[in-house]
Amino acid sequence: MLSMKTTSYINLLVFFLITQFSYSQLKTVKDKTTYPFWIHVPEGKADINQPLLIFLHGKSLSGTDLNLVKRYGVLRAMEKGREIPGIVVAPQLAKGSWNPDKLLELIEYLQLNYCVDAKRIYICGMSLGAYGTLHFAGKYPNKLTAAVAICGGGNVKDSCNLSTIPLWIQHGDLDKIVPIKESQKMYDAIKKCEPNADVTFTTIKGANHSQVERLFHEDAMYDWLFSQVKQPVLYDHTKE
Repeated sequence: MLSMKTTSYINLLVFFLITQFSYSQLKTVKDKTTYPFWIHVPEGKADINQPLLIFLHGKSLSGTDLNLVKRYGVLRAMEKGREIPGIVVAPQLAKGSWNPDKLLELIEYLQLNYCVDAKRIYICGMSLGAYGTLHFAGKYPNKLTAAVAICGGGNVKDSCNLSTIPLWIQHGDLDKIVPIKESQKMYDAIKKCEPNADVTFTTIKGANHSQVERLFHEDAMYDWLFSQVKQPVLYDHTKE
């Protein structure tokens, strides 16, 4: 009979091997789109239409070393054992700000080369990545199903476009790097444009700029995102 210590060791080893096997499915893709990226396709589902989740990192992970993108966020959560029911893509920004047109280029490349379900395309981002999320969603809302922006901000001129998709904005109330008023401003502008917009603003009590990273390790964001499905646009024959 195995001792409790031996059993615990075996269980830990099995968990480690499963986690590493899952995480090892990550692959890098370079020189295909402006942004190089990590991609993870669920095992055995490469030929089945899958949801697509894109993670946009913050300024500290910018550069030309793709391994930086694993330091926090969705890829870090996967490294810790989180399973995500869809294709996960994490591009890297070399410098500056995320460009909506280059993100569109990325999505169109993924749609051409992978089995992406067009009714389930999601973007989430943190800090500079949250700005990138709202900038993209503000310019190309029809390309997305839903989005999550964490400790960022955006352009109020995009508020009416942003009001057309499910959106969850989150921000720590102790953030000294990007003040919470930046997220509040976007929420207020969206609601001003469309009072019935499906937008939620959540204040993370007692959290500073880096502490909200824990949201990527919790179920709530993923459960909410993957519950969203784009509804088909029905043609109104009465307007003919």
